[in-house]
Amino acid sequence: MNQGADYRSQEQRRAFVSPVPTKWERLKWFGPGFVWMVSSVGSGSILFTPRVGSRYGYDLLWAALIVTFLTWVIIREIGRYTVVSGRTILEGYEGLKGPRGWAVWLIFVPGIVSGIVVVSGIAALVGSALVIVLPLNQAVASVGIILVSAVLVISGQYKKLELVTTVMAVIMIVSVFLTAIAVFPGWEAYGRGLIPTMVPDFDLYFILPWFGFLLAGAAGMMWFSYWVAARGYGGEIIEGDDTLPPETSTKRSDADTRLRRWLVIMSTTAAIGVLGATIVNFSFLTLGAELLRPLGVIPEGIRVAEDLARLLGEVWGGPGQYLLVAGIFVALWGSILSNQDGWGRMYADATLMLLPRTMKRLEKGRSRAGLRRQLMNSYILVVLTGIPIIVFLLLRNPVVILSVAGIITAAHLPIMVALTLYLNLSRLPRHLGPGIFFTTATGFAIVFYAFFSILFFYNLLFS
Repeated sequence: MNQGADYRSQEQRRAFVSPVPTKWERLKWFGPGFVWMVSSVGSGSILFTPRVGSRYGYDLLWAALIVTFLTWVIIREIGRYTVVSGRTILEGYEGLKGPRGWAVWLIFVPGIVSGIVVVSGIAALVGSALVIVLPLNQAVASVGIILVSAVLVISGQYKKLELVTTVMAVIMIVSVFLTAIAVFPGWEAYGRGLIPTMVPDFDLYFILPWFGFLLAGAAGMMWFSYWVAARGYGGEIIEGDDTLPPETSTKRSDADTRLRRWLVIMSTTAAIGVLGATIVNFSFLTLGAELLRPLGVIPEGIRVAEDLARLLGEVWGGPGQYLLVAGIFVALWGSILSNQDGWGRMYADATLMLLPRTMKRLEKGRSRAGLRRQLMNSYILVVLTGIPIIVFLLLRNPVVILSVAGIITAAHLPIMVALTLYLNLSRLPRHLGPGIFFTTATGFAIVFYAFFSILFFYNLLFS
């Protein structure tokens, strides 16, 4: 995107706002919330939530509710920018005043590290699931799944698998929910967990990755902006340095009214996604507390999937065990595919923003879209395939790898949230930006994640 003076200096609001759907028509606009919910059922739900339930029972339920609320606030504010401005959140960061691309660098560099570790860790977890049912070792299974995923994403074939991975994820979600109902301990146990208390043996290395991945990491939250943009909330995406044309006060008032209604629809969509993901996470927490905790089992090590398979196997026997193994494989394989595709696109977009002169020279003789695709494929091959394989072969343990990824994500969140709040307050019209409540709530999210991240690194360095 070119960065003209008008774009950087003006209020960012759509010049044209699409008609707002009414009544039952609104239902079809809630799709991104469902997609976000399914995609969020990754390592946070499947790995870390049962581990927390097994070690702490329901004692940290209050913390889960805080993270849930903050997640809704964050993705709502990310979606707000896209609905009002007609641009993705990454484009918004690019347009912030100051040295060229400073905010994009703050997203891009941690994102490179996060993408590498997340792909490596999820592949290690998928590999640990495959060895339960196939005569393979974990290394062959994990490396193979990374390579196959890269081929599918680069060739553009992985979209054909999205329906399969989504359906399998839904089946696993329903199965886990029904199992949680079957072992539900009653509301009294939940009620005790809702009272904020400092648990004994509070292990921040154990808990911080859970905070980072509980519903979605920084990347998953940013991708909500892309889903909202692709779906057309508020209207079509604005390209380049489009500016607001002269408007009458009547037209502007009508456009603002429409935008407010679009914001309500987007907010509802975000709430649907967060609510669904919360039910899934509470189900996994219940299974960890009721099935693994009495056995003294905390899923660990290379064969972590064997411990996780007990979540359904303890209730439904062999079929339940194999259903969860299949769910881990298909749902998390879908997560690898979406991470390679999503991170690859984001890396390519960031590179085009950060190195405009170099990209202009490389663009000669080819289209902008073609250059973007080439950059994306290069990042997928090197950053999201080659390097994750090396990281996996060095560590092998999915719990260790994903714990590092979760800590990186948790530490990155306050930076991303602070940029989003600054963007919305400084670039959107005041009457369409965050009010006192959401400004305060977003500020609290910054403090919450920053506090635990700083505490972790302080203990790491000085304890």
